[in-house]
Parts: sequence; structure tokens; C-alpha cells
Amino acid sequence: MDDSQTDSSAKTSEKWLHAHYDPLATLYTFSSCMCLADLHGDGDYKLIVADLGTGTHNMKLKVYKGTHLLSEHTIIDLPTGVVSFHMDTCDPRSPAIAVASGAHIYIYKNMRPFYKFTLPASPVCPAEIEVWNQAKNEDIDVNSLREFLENIRAEVGESSLTARSQRFLMLEQEELDEFFQVHKNFPLKKQTVVTALNSMKKSMAEEDAVSCLVLGTEDQNVYVLEPDAFTILSAMTVPSVPVFLDVSGLFDVEFRMVVACRDGCLYTLKRGYKSARFCVKLKSQCVGLQRVNNSVIVGTMDDMLSCYNNKGKCLWSIKLPSSIVTLEAVDIMQMGLRLVAVALGNGVIHFYQDKFLVDVLAAEDVVSAIRFGRFGREDNSLVMCMRGGGLSVKILKRTAQFEGQDYSVTARDLQNTKLNLPKKTKLFVDQTMREREHSVIMHRAFQHDLYRLRLTTARAYVNALTSSQNPVSYGAIDPLKLSAQVQGLGPKFILHLELQNTSRNKPSVNLFLTFHCDSRIYKIQKTYVPISFLAPGLPYTFVTPVECVSEMNISDIIKVFVLKQGQNIPVITAMINMPVSEGFQPI
Repeated sequence: MDDSQTDSSAKTSEKWLHAHYDPLATLYTFSSCMCLADLHGDGDYKLIVADLGTGTHNMKLKVYKGTHLLSEHTIIDLPTGVVSFHMDTCDPRSPAIAVASGAHIYIYKNMRPFYKFTLPASPVCPAEIEVWNQAKNEDIDVNSLREFLENIRAEVGESSLTARSQRFLMLEQEELDEFFQVHKNFPLKKQTVVTALNSMKKSMAEEDAVSCLVLGTEDQNVYVLEPDAFTILSAMTVPSVPVFLDVSGLFDVEFRMVVACRDGCLYTLKRGYKSARFCVKLKSQCVGLQRVNNSVIVGTMDDMLSCYNNKGKCLWSIKLPSSIVTLEAVDIMQMGLRLVAVALGNGVIHFYQDKFLVDVLAAEDVVSAIRFGRFGREDNSLVMCMRGGGLSVKILKRTAQFEGQDYSVTARDLQNTKLNLPKKTKLFVDQTMREREHSVIMHRAFQHDLYRLRLTTARAYVNALTSSQNPVSYGAIDPLKLSAQVQGLGPKFILHLELQNTSRNKPSVNLFLTFHCDSRIYKIQKTYVPISFLAPGLPYTFVTPVECVSEMNISDIIKVFVLKQGQNIPVITAMINMPVSEGFQPI
């Protein structure tokens, strides 16, 4: 930590009271596996933590009352999320706890097991079922079964196989027969897992209103569960696996979800949508997501904190001094503030109001999980789990003040500033009178010219599509995209051509590149470039040298054609404006 950060920490640490720190708490968890809830409806908020343990053993759900461990419960599988929600309107108004673990959602009421919801099974690949049935009927042996499963895996992917087949392919040769004899009589099942968990108010926005559970799964689905019977109210799909969910609104009225997925993109879901709408492509993978008013603040792995509006436009972006570990919303009701706490990899927590840094807090260790809210009887408590397993609690002072940029003063100064407007000239007055007298004629002339412009543009666009003179092909047979780049100062240049098949799953074959130019100006070394195969979605680069043979210090256009063998009309055409060669210019 540099001197500036040290000074900033010493200056702003006075806003927080050190309440508790236990370096031997042995808590290993993430922010999504922590929540603060009034379990018994007595106003004493408890800390609920889903401890990851070793990752394979000793997973537990722990409840802390103040600084003491109140109870702990064993979790069968690795937890991925913990939320508190109200599932009924009974008194006392005590919430239930939902724990996402594997393919199940475990519901606890008064910290006693109440219900277990299991995700619907995914369809199994028919070819996989067929080969297992053949092996069960002794039509093939275990070695042939393994070969068939390897072929299926190469065709559909590892994630499309069931857990049994994945485990079978990982075994050694001598273990195959024993594994097969144990599992051959059981039907194949493909069970997905929960990757993200959140809650959403159902019909009223009160703090203790009935809420629905919202969960994302590994098979790229987002489900909304009914809070009483735990049936699926709504099922939506996203293009990739969801990792972060941020929900706002009411399910029965209108709601919006922002979903950060494993492909590095943000998607939005609304009421009535069955599939997600693309919002923005992030520059790096997302590590935290928080909604503030009508914008979304995202922390990414490239140490950037960015803010986007609902349409995906980047409002601002900040480079942080260290890697981002996690994000948490800090709602201070008494002040009417909503900050964002960013835990960094250097053990420092930054607090941002919009894009302005308003506070810096130095933690005892690197923070791996963080939650802000009411803990015990204190409204503004910051609970942190450290990377080394420690537990720390900070309390915001009632006299704390967060200073940001004063927008009201700036706006008021701008309103009081008089504009230096020039005086009206006689020409301006004459033009104004002419526009008033001939307004109808001028409007008609403008509309006529606008329609002619639109017609000319449409004709040129249709001509470009029919003659394939555009660098993007919209045909259903070979949808292609061609881009070109010129390197060099002259007289020798290098043309870098990038060709990409934009279809989803259909490759392009039997294509070739050819060129056309003025032979008095340019000489192209390779005028014919065969392209045997283009896989969907992958860019292919082709290089050809070009030499300027003219000494007249001029430049021209080189046309690049992508043609299919046996056809005379090109699929796409690119026009490359060559730069002026500097090789023949006098010194």
C-alpha cells in the first residue's frame, strides 16, 4: 500500500467502529453465501453463513448471534447461495432461509428443515441412452461402451453427458467393469445444479412482504419459484450459464433482472420474456454485480469498476489500484445514501457514491465475502469474512458523513450565469420573416428531398445486396463477414484479410479469394487463395503481398472477391482503399 492510500485509510477509518474480529473463525465462503436475517421476528438479526469447508467435505450452514456461533447444520453438497425471504403472512413475521446446494434448494423455517426443492431433470442424449442399454443387454462390452461414449463426447461436448458417463470416462481400465456392474440397472439421469440465487417481492414492496425465489442453473435457465408451494411460476432461458443475478420490481406487476453470465456478457429479462435480451459485452469476466437506482455497477477481472444503464451504454469506468474480489451495496437509510463497497485484493475496501470515492477502509486481511445491513440491534453493520477464515464486524458511526461532489451548487451556478447572446442582425430578421411566410413550401421541399434521399439510399442498399458488393453476406447458404487491413508504407504492402462464418452451426466449404486491381499501379503476388473449410464463429486470416509498381505517387482501389466454386456471382466483395506509396516520393 502506498502512502496516499495509507493516509486515506487513516483519515476515513474514523467513520467505522471496530466491533469484533475473530481470526480463528474458520469461515470460507463467498458474498452470495452470506445473509443477515431476523430469524425469530424479535428484532435481533442473525448472521447466516454457508461455509464451503474444504470444498468436498465439512460443508455447514452456520448461524451467528452477535459474535457467538448459535447453531450449525450439515450441508450435503457445495453451497452456491443463501437468501432470506418471507414465504407466508403468518405471525410472527419471521423469514425462511433458502440454501442452494447442488441440484436442490433447501428451505429452513426457524432454522429447521422445512422443504427441499429439486430442479427439473434435463433431457439425456438419446445416443448415450442407446449405448448404455446395449451394454446392459450385453450387446457390447465395457471397452466398446467407453469408445462409443468418447465419440458422443467429441460430438456433443462434455457438459451434455450425464454425470455417470463423465465419471465412467475418467476411470482406469481395471475399474470399468466394477463401475458398470454397480450402475447398469439404474436409469440415466442428467441433473443440473444451481449457480445463482436471489429473491424477488411477489406483489407488494414492503420489507416483510411475500417473496419469490429466483435461481439460475447450469443448463442456462432462470426459474422463479412460487413462495408457498415451490412450483415454477416462470422459466426463462439465457444464452450462457448465469453467475450473478440482480432482481428489481414485483413479480405480479413488473420486474427486471440483470444476469451476468459465464460468457462475459450482461443480459436482461423482463416480465413476459421467455429468453434474455443482450445488454452489453464486458471486456473481462464479471466478479460482482450491483444495481444502483437505474444503473448497474459491474466489477470485472481487469480491475475495472464500470457503470451501465439499462440499454447497455457505459456511463463511466474506473481503474482500481488492485484486483476486485467482491461487491456489496451499502444502503444507509438515515442519510438517504446508496453506496457500493468494493473489496480489493490488497485488503482495502473502497466505498463509491456514483463514480466518486467517498471512503476507504483497511481490513485486517483480504476480504473474500462481505455483507452490509442490520446485525443484532445495529442498523449499519459491515460483516466481512477474510480469505484466511477470519470474521470481522464493523459498525458505521452515527456521526459519519460521506462527502461527494456537490451537484446542486454546480447546477445553481450554471443557471445563474447569463449567456452572452449577440444582437439580432437585419439578415436574421429577414430570414425569420421569410420562413414565416413560406413555411409550408419550405417544409414540403424538405420532405421531398428527404424522401428522395431515402429512396436513393434504399436503391443503393438493394443494389449492394444483389450484386454482393458489401463486406457482409446476409445469405442463408453462406453467411460470411470479410474485413481487410493494409500494413506497410510502400512500395510493398501486406494485405491481411479476415474471413468469418457468421452462422450458428453450418460450415462453409469450397470457397476461394481472388483480387482485381489496376495492373499499372499494383502487382498482387497471390491472386487466388483457396478456402476449403470455414468453421462457424471462428475468424480465419489470409495474407497476400502487394507491390506498388507505379512511380506517379497515386493510389487506387483493390477489390477482394469471395466466390464459391461453380458460381459466377461473388458471395461478398470488399473495396480496399490503398494508401499512397511513400517509396517513390522524393526526399
